[in-house]
Amino acid sequence: MSDVGVVLVEDELPIRRFMRAALTAQGYRLYEAATGADGLVEVATRRPDVVIVDLGLPDMDGLEVIRRIREWSAVPIIVLSARGQETDKVAALDAGADDYVSKPFGPAELLARLRVAVRHAAGARSDTAVIGVGHLQVDLGRRRATVAGREIHLTPIEYKLLATLMRHAGKVLTHRQLLAEVWGPSHLGQAHYLRVYMGQLRRKLEADPARPRYLLTEPGVGYRLAAD
Repeated sequence: MSDVGVVLVEDELPIRRFMRAALTAQGYRLYEAATGADGLVEVATRRPDVVIVDLGLPDMDGLEVIRRIREWSAVPIIVLSARGQETDKVAALDAGADDYVSKPFGPAELLARLRVAVRHAAGARSDTAVIGVGHLQVDLGRRRATVAGREIHLTPIEYKLLATLMRHAGKVLTHRQLLAEVWGPSHLGQAHYLRVYMGQLRRKLEADPARPRYLLTEPGVGYRLAAD
């Protein structure tokens, strides 16, 4: 992971020290900021490959940092959030974050999320691409899904939901984001649609629908297609 730059916006010194040790040991270039204002300057000047933002900053809400970055940059953003604060996670993802890590967290989880973010940023895909995760492949040009080479028949809605998740493999998509993308903005309150269609997709795509390998639930937040 050499030559991958990361801006960390975090006011807690112990967490910065922990992440400095974990990331630099893996070859990441880490730039640190203890406030939102300094973080925005670091992102603008360093042009990193990934940004990590704590939601609880001393000078401004982490959500505001995300919104300001999104005004001019598509850099992957990983949010640090206190465990159990699902409303904060949803708000951060809706504001433009790509993923979140709940505190407390271990280095293995953090590094895995970073790898996914870097791959996602490097793999901007066209609508004619064939996207693959494990044995699952989606041919966006031919609107065709296969598992281990076997074609799976999907309804138009099932295909659109799967293609949306595949385009953002590794990224957490909130219920609102998926509903807007697949059904349109008039259906933002229809979360039960997602439960029904995700259940159908899992029955068609997963070896064990009760223990999915690909289509993962982020409780209270949304869904994610596993990229690792």
